[in-house]
Amino acid sequence: MDQDKIRNVAIIAHVDHGKTTLVDQLFRHSGMFRDNQQVAERLMDSMDLERERGITIASKNGSYIYGDYKINIIDTPGHADFGGQVERVLRMADGVVLLVDAQEGPMPQTFFVVKKALAADLPILVVVNKIDKDAARCEWVVDEVFDLLGRLDAPDSTLDFPVVYGSAKEGYMVADHNDPYEPGKGMDLISEMIIKHVPPPAGDPAAPLQLQINTIDYSPYLGRLGIGRLVNGNLRINDNIVVARRDGSVKPIRINKIFSFVGDQQVPVESASTGDIVAVAGMNDVTVGVTFTDPDDPRPLPLIEIDPPTISMHFIPNDSPFAGQDGKYITSRHLEERLNRETLADVALQVEPLTEGVGFRVSGRGELHLSILIEKMRREGYEFQVTRPHVIMREENGKTIEPYEELTVDVDEQYQGVVIEKLGKLKGVLTDMQVENEMSRMVFKIPTRGLLGYRSEFMTDTRGMGVMNYVFSEWGPYAGELQGRKNGAMIVKENCTSVAFALFNLQERGALFIRPGQDLYKGQIIGENCRPADLVVNPAKGKKLTNMRASGSDDAVILTPPLDMSLEDCISYIDDDELVEITPKIIRLRKQKNAKIYA
Repeated sequence: MDQDKIRNVAIIAHVDHGKTTLVDQLFRHSGMFRDNQQVAERLMDSMDLERERGITIASKNGSYIYGDYKINIIDTPGHADFGGQVERVLRMADGVVLLVDAQEGPMPQTFFVVKKALAADLPILVVVNKIDKDAARCEWVVDEVFDLLGRLDAPDSTLDFPVVYGSAKEGYMVADHNDPYEPGKGMDLISEMIIKHVPPPAGDPAAPLQLQINTIDYSPYLGRLGIGRLVNGNLRINDNIVVARRDGSVKPIRINKIFSFVGDQQVPVESASTGDIVAVAGMNDVTVGVTFTDPDDPRPLPLIEIDPPTISMHFIPNDSPFAGQDGKYITSRHLEERLNRETLADVALQVEPLTEGVGFRVSGRGELHLSILIEKMRREGYEFQVTRPHVIMREENGKTIEPYEELTVDVDEQYQGVVIEKLGKLKGVLTDMQVENEMSRMVFKIPTRGLLGYRSEFMTDTRGMGVMNYVFSEWGPYAGELQGRKNGAMIVKENCTSVAFALFNLQERGALFIRPGQDLYKGQIIGENCRPADLVVNPAKGKKLTNMRASGSDDAVILTPPLDMSLEDCISYIDDDELVEITPKIIRLRKQKNAKIYA
């Protein structure tokens, strides 16, 4: 296609503001699907975890035809933990569509992705979504976007951004939020805005080939596929080219297949030219950041710089008494191979072997970043254990510094006191507070350490109605010791099977995590003690049987339902001497082998 008829645009927004739903509607209104065709909701969220959680984890590529133009769409993750994805894929875009919720306005992760877009000098187009909400405040949202860009020192040309309003879910857009709207109408406004305000891709088709790999995909038939945009030159099947790798070396390869994007599908093509976004097969060990270039005149592009990780955990082989019962991959070698494979596609992840003992130190951008990796491995059949997450500290000018987050909290006004009190104990400093319609929005600056494990406590304090979002702010001075978990754990005394009578008596001592009939082992954590100290218990202790019966003492045992803890809850809960045991079928909490119970 003519280079002037191509538009490459990324969709950026805060979590759950409607990016993927908007892409669905753009595809539908382009005439890509038949009227009677069954199309999955949130088409671009292809991973099971993405559909279950309702978030985008990995960036996706797609395209649609609008008139004479081909518009390549890049759907990006909204969560800052996957910011490594955003930083890379913006290299493929010539402009961004910023999607903002008509009620919430720009949120912390909006700040994060806009900052990256401005650093790449990309024009910003604004779509105010969900204007059908009762609490929508469109003019306020546009003012907030303007203020956000101003705080980020955006150039004057960017401050004069175009805006459209609508509801991606209902499939309509209008030029002014006061205009009448009709469901299913007006999506062309976004395509027209993209064509008018996003420039065609720069580059020279006659120049030597330059194609930088920004994303990795996998084909069961072709192996690893590198996805990127042709910055210069042309590419054809069976071309002999070279790959400039991250370490500076050059490797000759031959192009086996080239795929273009049509809708959310990869379609094989014979060739590609400057400005096209393509997937390329031919190099089995292709990694993010390498440049495919001309063998006679190699011109590698600058490497992609990624923000450093802020949190690390230890991944170690499972050595519990129940090890090997569920997992398919259980050895240290299996762990090493899988983690190293993940680093090829996720450049924000770092893996290094432990200096003491067997296992690996895995560092990432946040708790969610690492928990998604753990969940993916669990579903693939891996069995292993992880330690409590720890924030990565730095030494600078002889002083210890640590990462700080900007935390935004939206709560009912009646809960703001308890939230301020709890965050104050975690070294959080309130920097801004706004109250409107009995809802309070508070902004804190808080050490990353203070947020580890706080989300579940926050949801309890706000009766499940609060919303918290945070984004990396800066490195700052070490804030001092923070209070850890207040309550001790209930620890199993010896290998056994839990019985209802014992659990009935134990539930008076604290909250339980298990049900009757579960096989348990010595050192396993089955509940939380209501006191600070750990409590060693026997969950298999049955009732002594006699021939005597009494009315009242022999009533049926009534158990309080146990706490069902998610993977993130378990990771947040454990202390320094505890582990989370992860298998494809079950997640357990346990004490480490050097804990007192094994003495």
